[in-house]
Amino acid sequence: MISLYQVYQVIAATVPLYVAMILAYISVKWWKLFTPDQCSGINKFVAKFSIPLLSFQLISTSNPYKMNIRLVGADALQKILAFLVLAVITRWSSSGNLKWIITGISLSTLPNTLILGIPLIRAMYGDEAAGLLVQIVVLQSFIWYNILLFLFELSATREAYVTPSPEVAVELEAAREEQEDEETEGKKRSSGKNVLLVVLLTVGKKLISNPNTHASVAGLIWALIKFRWGLHLPKIADKSITILSDGGLGMAMFSLGLFMASRAGIKLSEIRRVVLALSLKFLAGPAVMIASSYAIGLRGIVLKMAIVQASLPQGIVPFVFAKEYNVHPDILSIGVIYGLLLALPVALAYYFLLDL
Repeated sequence: MISLYQVYQVIAATVPLYVAMILAYISVKWWKLFTPDQCSGINKFVAKFSIPLLSFQLISTSNPYKMNIRLVGADALQKILAFLVLAVITRWSSSGNLKWIITGISLSTLPNTLILGIPLIRAMYGDEAAGLLVQIVVLQSFIWYNILLFLFELSATREAYVTPSPEVAVELEAAREEQEDEETEGKKRSSGKNVLLVVLLTVGKKLISNPNTHASVAGLIWALIKFRWGLHLPKIADKSITILSDGGLGMAMFSLGLFMASRAGIKLSEIRRVVLALSLKFLAGPAVMIASSYAIGLRGIVLKMAIVQASLPQGIVPFVFAKEYNVHPDILSIGVIYGLLLALPVALAYYFLLDL
């Protein structure tokens, strides 16, 4: 059975994160300490420095030569199953389209593992389990966020055929001109291939300019070197990264508090969306993870850890993408705000249930 001391350890590890979030909320909502421009600057600092350096530190300290194949496989299968289920549901619904599939994937399969999950799992199941969770962070940064970004771009490009934005229109016109030139030379290509090329180029540009991508790649390269030859960063470089990355968790939660304060309170008309967002996050996500874990053969503490991390609230990165591409940002913002408020009691509930 879980002891009161273990419960205290979990609370002690996560409550300080909520303190940072609440202080940020109060600072804007009640004390008016920060202007919108200042909040934007803080958010940019978190996005460009704190989170990338935190990603680098976590990834570079995880041994890539000792991946837990079953955990990684269960995580991948969960996301694939969620995509298939959401595709079927939206296909037969009146509003079924790619936007709803993207929103469902963001809510149900991309948890806030980096900011909230690692300290929570470490308190519940120890350092070894937290180390395994970093493997999911690595794959989420390298694979799943990139696939999600591709889907966002695909959705935006498909809309562009109806009412193209100036930027997309220029790219599509260039693609059409290229197609006409090639047809003149006797080379035939379908417009679909040109659209796919535009999407791939746009995604590539966004990923190349994303600091978190740079940090993830650098972290993986250094981890491969470090654990292969037993090397260590020079103390000056290590301390420089540590100073900024140690504040990454607190700054990220502070930034989320600023975002929460900038949003108006929930309206009666949004109740349905709140129920949808929280149901996908706290019920559907763990349910699909349980199914995929048993299919892969995941058992023991690792299974429990996988289920608890699947119940974590939606990550902030999918919301950032949704806001940029205007793909149901209101629903995903609800997932962020109310998910964070309910994250600790929900995680503790799963923790107790799994220990019975």
